[in-house]
Amino acid sequence: MRIRALLAVLFLLSACTRATEQSVTVGSTTVQRHSWSIPGVLRVAVQSPPTNLQPLLSGNTTDVMFDRLVYDPLITVSANGKTPIPILATQVPTLENGGISKDGLTITYKLRHNVKWHDGAPFTSQDVKFTWQGIMNPANNVGTRSGYNLVRSIDTPDDYTAVFHLKQKFSPAVNTFFAESDSPIFIIPKHLLGALPNVNNAPQNVSPVGTGPFKFSKYIRGDRLEFVRNDDYFMGTPKLKEIVVKIIPDENTSMNLLRSHEIDWIFEASPQLYGQLKTIPDIKNLLVQQNQYLGLLMYTRNPILSDATVRRAIAYAIDKQALVNKVTFGTALAADDEHPPFMWAYVGGKTYPYDPAKAKALLAADGWTPGADGILRKGTKRLSLVLSTNTSNVTRRTAVVQIQSYLKAIGVDATVKSYLGVEMFAPLGMGGILASGKFDLNVSGWIAGIDPDDSTLLMCRSIPPDGSNNPRFCSPQMDAAEQIALTHYDIPTRKKAYAQIQQIVYEQMPIDYLWWPRQLQPISVDFKGFDPNPVNEAWNCWEWSI
Repeated sequence: MRIRALLAVLFLLSACTRATEQSVTVGSTTVQRHSWSIPGVLRVAVQSPPTNLQPLLSGNTTDVMFDRLVYDPLITVSANGKTPIPILATQVPTLENGGISKDGLTITYKLRHNVKWHDGAPFTSQDVKFTWQGIMNPANNVGTRSGYNLVRSIDTPDDYTAVFHLKQKFSPAVNTFFAESDSPIFIIPKHLLGALPNVNNAPQNVSPVGTGPFKFSKYIRGDRLEFVRNDDYFMGTPKLKEIVVKIIPDENTSMNLLRSHEIDWIFEASPQLYGQLKTIPDIKNLLVQQNQYLGLLMYTRNPILSDATVRRAIAYAIDKQALVNKVTFGTALAADDEHPPFMWAYVGGKTYPYDPAKAKALLAADGWTPGADGILRKGTKRLSLVLSTNTSNVTRRTAVVQIQSYLKAIGVDATVKSYLGVEMFAPLGMGGILASGKFDLNVSGWIAGIDPDDSTLLMCRSIPPDGSNNPRFCSPQMDAAEQIALTHYDIPTRKKAYAQIQQIVYEQMPIDYLWWPRQLQPISVDFKGFDPNPVNEAWNCWEWSI
């Protein structure tokens, strides 16, 4: 009897164990799914609600992820960031296929014929032209017009052809115009918005209608957003039935919900969670490569930092690998170039090794001698600088304290000062710290698109308010190299130009690239098809399943 009872108990236990997984057919594929997952329903946690649901007005990566569920670009890029993929367009314009004219001043897009807006209206070239006009409309509160302001006009000879006429050659064009740029913008519907003087307060901003894989369903402010499958999606019926996005400001709460399987994905988790997330079973932690850097900006108009020798000495003083290990918990990679290795413009080797002795020797040869307090002096100048960052970013706040200690070790007195993000990143007209040049040293990041174009950061003409050259670095040699990179469409010529650009940055050091962040994306093991590209997590969301 005892043996029979024991066998019965073992049978029941095994039955319970097997019940935690189930075989489910998704399309033509049979997959294993745990019992805690809801078939066809993806549950996502984000920290902040959308500022709006209007692609022209999107202000951050959360907004852009929402946009990509509902709307489409002309061109996207593969997960490895190397292969352009047509979406609303039928092919990627190139010189070889005639999409880019021989003089480089005309870009022609052939559009898909089988695309409909969620309300059933046909998508046409008029929507493409209207979206560009919306970007250029001064009444619209768009975040950027960069690149689009180089378009002179758009012709629409038929419903499925859009011809962009440029004011000048612009080699990043195909990766910029409604593509995976540093500020992605997707096509919006003319038939719903064309009669409005602007889109700032359009009904579409809270109840969007797009062409994308998912239809907007519901928004309960402060709680959640819901999206449902677009059964008529032109790239194929999405595998998910529904996406529920929960607004959870506290990441520890999100992590506990992931642990208890009440959500399936924490959108863009902070590096500080990495250690704890790695201990949660049935979770995959993806570290997604992006074209971005975290850098130390040096204000070249500061009397002390106008000396390139001082800037190079500061670079020698910083242990980048130690920063990556201690501050990013290993989620980032120490940088030796502006562009990360997956980018074709990557050169590598353009960094100063951690060598505080070399830093001291450079400063000594430059006439700096220790004072009684150990801080270096040259004549009446004391090597004292303010080191700033934004308060909202824990990683950066931790980094500046460590950098402060590195600088003190070579005789530099660095006072740490933190600002609210709205203060630090505000435009020049609003007194932004960076744009106004109210800093000495600053730790901040830059997230770019899939094109390596960095002209808005390094050219003389890009000093605020005309760009983001916050260090105020100006070099004729830099401008010449950037001009080559901007006006040649072939990769070999552009790659050579970017090598020269990085050499100039290395020699002059207006920015010390500290590390390349990799975005942490913790997901359930049941969440399949999630394969973010370097700009947008949702670029292939119609292929997701659970």
